[in-house]
Formats: sequence, structure tokens, C-alpha cells
Amino acid sequence: MSHLPSEPEFEQAYKELALTLENSSLFDKYPGYRDALRVVSIPERVIQFRVVWEDDAGRLQVNRGYRVQFNSALGPYKGGLRLHPSVNLSILKFLGFEQIFKNALTGLMMGGGKGGADFDPKGKSDAEIRRFCVAFMRELARHIGADTDVPAGDIGVGGREIGYMFGAYRRERNKFEGVLTGKGLDWGGSLIRPEATGYGLVYYVGHMLEVAGAGSWEGKRVAISGSGNVAQYAALKCIELGATVVSLSDSRGSLVAADGGHVTVEDIEAIMELKVKRQALADYTPKGSLKYIEGVRPWLHVGQVDVALPCATQNEVSQEEAQALVAGGARFIAEGSNMGCTLEAIEVFEKERREKKGNAIWYAPGKAANCGGVAVSGLEMAQNSQRHPWTRDEVDQKLKDIMKNAFYLGLNTAKEYVETAEGELPSLVAGSNIAGFVKVAQAMHDQGEWW
Repeated sequence: MSHLPSEPEFEQAYKELALTLENSSLFDKYPGYRDALRVVSIPERVIQFRVVWEDDAGRLQVNRGYRVQFNSALGPYKGGLRLHPSVNLSILKFLGFEQIFKNALTGLMMGGGKGGADFDPKGKSDAEIRRFCVAFMRELARHIGADTDVPAGDIGVGGREIGYMFGAYRRERNKFEGVLTGKGLDWGGSLIRPEATGYGLVYYVGHMLEVAGAGSWEGKRVAISGSGNVAQYAALKCIELGATVVSLSDSRGSLVAADGGHVTVEDIEAIMELKVKRQALADYTPKGSLKYIEGVRPWLHVGQVDVALPCATQNEVSQEEAQALVAGGARFIAEGSNMGCTLEAIEVFEKERREKKGNAIWYAPGKAANCGGVAVSGLEMAQNSQRHPWTRDEVDQKLKDIMKNAFYLGLNTAKEYVETAEGELPSLVAGSNIAGFVKVAQAMHDQGEWW
């Protein structure tokens, strides 16, 4: 790839997957899968377009819009839309590449894609966001559809933005169809969709706790980063199951429990209201023993924890922070964010797993641990096809089943393809990577995309 511009985030995601495949017995048993890796690493289609809109002062503004349609072997392209000034092709390719295998692990009929724009919703009025979303969808509508590509929300895209985009699509195409997920409950949305990624993460880790002989969530100290949708609902579910949450964060700093304190449900509800107004954690005045530390992530400041859940953004756990979590006695780390740990951090966790066996920290990658969000998006697609909504309990039970299946698929695949010493916990990152890759690669082979 030396003739191509550097795409560091995508190259990291590719390297993480390729290394686990190379270090397993997969290519020895099935050499043809090397060709499949070459094919699957190139998107089927990359769409880039300009988005011209008008701000409240009547000035013309322009942004870059993207949709990376990475792989459709298992179903329509499926993946979020991100609105953030950091958005570029490398980030969207990394997210879309991860999405292929994440979607495969859900067991649902979904391909992988990702999109968005370098538009910053912060500081914009509702009218400006609406005008941007309409202009963005006017172009994107040409390339998506319920049986082609079904985007969802991501950073910067919540219920308000999905509503504006869905309305723009409906008017542009004269169709009311399940073209976006995360919709309002009265017009095609699904119960538990906002909670799904956070809840699913906690359900997944629950199986890790059980298999490792660590019991239930009751009494566990949990460090969480982020304070958006994923972190909020992961924290609420942890508290519901009897755990103690000791941190939340955003891009400006962290709230960390002091003097034996903890994050309360009331704290989370207040932070939810804050985030709806697009305000920072620094604007929150906690009533209990939480303290705000500016300019830091929580990992070096939480002390001893049992579980760490990175739920903010990519590469939010460095090698140094990984070592601090290990030194603090953490036994489980699972990514609520996509590629939340650097390659160096993952190697710290995997080295500990190999050396300390059953007493080591156990790491779960985002493509498995956070697949609950896209899983319920897939369930929303199914409800749209049926023109029939399911109850909260029905959706929650299906989510629990999907997370259990994703966990055991990764666990059992690791046992099959990765040599494991006696007493050593199987590598969930290797097992999840191999399981997702094999499912996609085999579908591509069956459809004549490699041979």
C-alpha cells in the first residue's frame, strides 16, 4: 500500500486483524483465506461528496461528506454516520472495516459500512443542524436504501439528526422505508436502541465473568470512560446489576470517585441532560464525592478496579494506561468504543493473559463486546420489514441472546484456531477476529468474489 496516502487508523485496524489471523492456525489449514484477506481489505465502494448549507447568518458553508460501503456479502451495508471535525477517510475506513466483522458476529444479515462528515454539531443551532442534515441527505440518498445500505447514528448523530435525515430521504425519494435505524418510536424505531450498545457490553462482560469464575457483577468496581450514549447506559446497567461505577469522562477531562464514593443514577441522569445540551462534564457539579480532573482520561486515576470499560473513542487506552490497569488489579477490559485500545495496549493485556493464565486480565475487542448497538439496529430493520414493533422485553431478550452467541462464538473459535496452554483463558480478540473474518470470507467465496 506504499503508493497510497497514509491512513493510520485504517492501517491499525487492518494490522490488528491480520496479526491475529497470522498468529493462528487458520492460514495453515485454509491457505485460500490469505487471498480473501486481500480482497476484504479494499472497500467495495467509497463515496465522497460536498455538502453545501447555509448558517443562521446566511453565509454559505461547505463540508466533506463520505460513505464507505465496505462489504455487502452478508447483507445490506450497515454502519453509523459520524458528524465530527476529525472525520476523514482513514477513520471511516477503519470504522467500516471493523463494522464488517462486528456485524458478522451478531448473526444477522448485515454487511459493513460507515459514513459521515467533518461537520461539527457543537455550537450550532437546531436550524443549522437541520439545514446541514437535509443537504447531507440530499446527496447520500442516491446511494442508500433499505435493501442497499442502512446507516445509523454515531458520534454527533442522535435522534434529532436521524429525524432530520429520515425526513429529507422520505421527501427526496418519495419512500417511507427502513433506510435509517435509530428512528423515533412512532415512525419505525425500536425500543432499547439507545440503550443497546451499553447494555450489550455489560451482558457480554457478564459471560466473561462467569467463564473466568469471577461470579456476577455484584460488588465489582467498574471504571468507565466516555459520557455519551454508550457510557451512560453501560453505567446504568452496571449499577442495576450491583456493581459500583467509579468514573466517567469526556474529551476535556474525567469525573473520578474519591473517598470511597461512586457514580450514582442521579449523576448519570444529570449528565444525560447536560449532554443533550452539548455541554461538557466540566459544567457538572456533582453532589457526592466525585471530583473532576481536567485534561485526563480516567485510567491512571481510578485506583483498584475489577472491570474497565472504554466507551469514548478510538485509541483511548495507551500502553502506559494498560499497564496501570493491570497493576491496579483489573481482571476484565472490554471495549464499548471502536478500537478503544492501541495495539501496544492490547499486547500488554494479551501478554498478561498468556503469562498469568486464569488470574490474568481478560480483554474483549469492540467488534464483539459492543456489537449490541448494531444488533438492535438489525432488529429494527426486521421490525420495519414486518411493519410490526416488538415489546421492550422481546428486544432485550434477543439482545441478550445475540451477545451470548457473540461471546461463545469468539471463545470457541479461539479454542479451535489458537494454541492455548492449560489454565489459560482463550484469546477473545483472536477468536472474535477469526470468527467474523471466516464468516464474511466464506460468504464472499460462495458468491464468487475470491477463489
